Amino acid sequence: MTAVRDGADEKRYGRSAGRSEDRGLKIVGGVLGVAMLGVVAWCGVAYIGGQKLSGRVITWEAVSDSAVKVHLEVVKDRDAKGVCTLRSVSADKAEVGRKDVTIDGHGEQIDTVVTVRTTDRATTAELVGCSSSDGH
Repeated sequence: MTAVRDGADEKRYGRSAGRSEDRGLKIVGGVLGVAMLGVVAWCGVAYIGGQKLSGRVITWEAVSDSAVKVHLEVVKDRDAKGVCTLRSVSADKAEVGRKDVTIDGHGEQIDTVVTVRTTDRATTAELVGCSSSDGH
């Protein structure tokens, strides 16, 4: 025996509550998702905008078993001063060198080549981070 569904069941028993609840949950979930995305974007902009110095390693080269040359690019506010920390790592993932580089030029972009002394052959060089030293 098969039941034929038409508008009579809906009239007799009323509308299914599950469908309208599902729609409400989807709307609430969408609104919360958009709000969360907005908060994450706002935090990202505040973090990036608050940095006076940001840097990146352009290239690096292990010139010997005891040194690595690093080309560092720093973007900053025109008169900002600070320090960027570089480190080099060996094949076994051990840190073999570290150097703090003082950034005090008056430009907005500083490119410099730095030699980091190492205790073993370096297989990579990376920027640990940059921090402003002008109290901001």
